[in-house]
Amino acid sequence: MILIDGKKEAANLREELKKEVSQLKTKYNKVPSLTVILIGDLTPSQIYVRNKEKSAKEVGLKSEVIKYPDRVEETTILNKIHELNKDETVSGILVQLPLPRHINKKKVIEAIIPEKDVDGFHPMNVGNLSSGYESSVPCTPLGCYLLIKKVEPNLSGKKAVVIGRSNLNGKPMTQLLLKENCTVTITHSKTKDLKGECLKGDIVVAAVGIPELVKGDWIKKDSIVIDVGINKTEKGIVGDVAFEEVSKIAKAITPVPGGVGPMTIACLLKNTIECFKRLQS
Repeated sequence: MILIDGKKEAANLREELKKEVSQLKTKYNKVPSLTVILIGDLTPSQIYVRNKEKSAKEVGLKSEVIKYPDRVEETTILNKIHELNKDETVSGILVQLPLPRHINKKKVIEAIIPEKDVDGFHPMNVGNLSSGYESSVPCTPLGCYLLIKKVEPNLSGKKAVVIGRSNLNGKPMTQLLLKENCTVTITHSKTKDLKGECLKGDIVVAAVGIPELVKGDWIKKDSIVIDVGINKTEKGIVGDVAFEEVSKIAKAITPVPGGVGPMTIACLLKNTIECFKRLQS
């Protein structure tokens, strides 16, 4: 069984990105820059943004965090985004989710121009991804995709089962696997015989937010299992996959924590660099 080490793979990706940033600096005499807007004082968001900032600096990106109190007016955020859209020194813009209830998430996502949308959430990028065109890809599914490819470079003809249909992970994950010529089944809370569907998968990506939902007898032998779930329980942080059971059957599996999470931030840096390059052309 292969334990897919997300920390190690993320470190390798950051090293590659560091070299690329150095080359871009030589070529353009400037480096990609990421601006993050953080609203409120939610601890998980603060930790996540701090990690993003640290990782960005590690690979040589310019990084700025703009903080607002959670009572900030929606128009203030939208005006700041419009200002950043026009700022030629900014390559990528990210508004940390979740947002306070009085701020419309759809408005905020659509305010960021597609060329600077490092999260890949703008409808234009979503449409481009589903059409097979160049686009920013949401960071978590991109990280999952890169980890799968490390284990199995040729995915053509594989059967993939994605558990979860969110815009953040399930839907973009499906598009990435389709581009690799997989046969993809999207499952969710209303799926009949979820276990039976999972048993067909050469690849299973669990992103549903239910602790240890996927059991050992849900997985066929020698499949690749990617666990996106992060669930707080009495026994600590667990994923959507019952790791002890599934790891005895799967060919490869990501742990929680230390699997997909580190790759998400590394892919954010990758997206920032891609945005920078597209803005230069």
